[in-house]
Amino acid sequence: MIYKVSLNGKIYEVEVEKGEAVIKSEFDAALPQAAPAAQAAAVSAAPVAAAAPQQTAAAAATAGATVVNSPLNGSVITLKMSAGQPVKEGDVVLVIEAMKMENEIPASKSGKLGQFFVQKGASVETGTPLFEIL
Repeated sequence: MIYKVSLNGKIYEVEVEKGEAVIKSEFDAALPQAAPAAQAAAVSAAPVAAAAPQQTAAAAATAGATVVNSPLNGSVITLKMSAGQPVKEGDVVLVIEAMKMENEIPASKSGKLGQFFVQKGASVETGTPLFEIL
């Protein structure tokens, strides 16, 4: 089978056969071309977008709250609790699906759940803020 994998701004075409992986070719990842007006807007918005979820969520976190970050890349498939609920250390707060496996994300301490920075269906990367515990 041949797969295309995107990693660090490059696209790799990888052939996997009988447990062996061979890189067939490597390309620089190209961004889709937009209309000139849209490109100008995208360029001016780029520094803001680069700050993205981690800084935005961290800035939105309540003072004194503990922010729980994603330990892996995946998709949020279930929010087991809601904001304002009391939580004990180790209680499962949400579930992230990665590579066809469901990974339970527990509370890192006891307290009360503050706000969630993600919702069901969101794609997350390692280090993305998920929720806060007050």
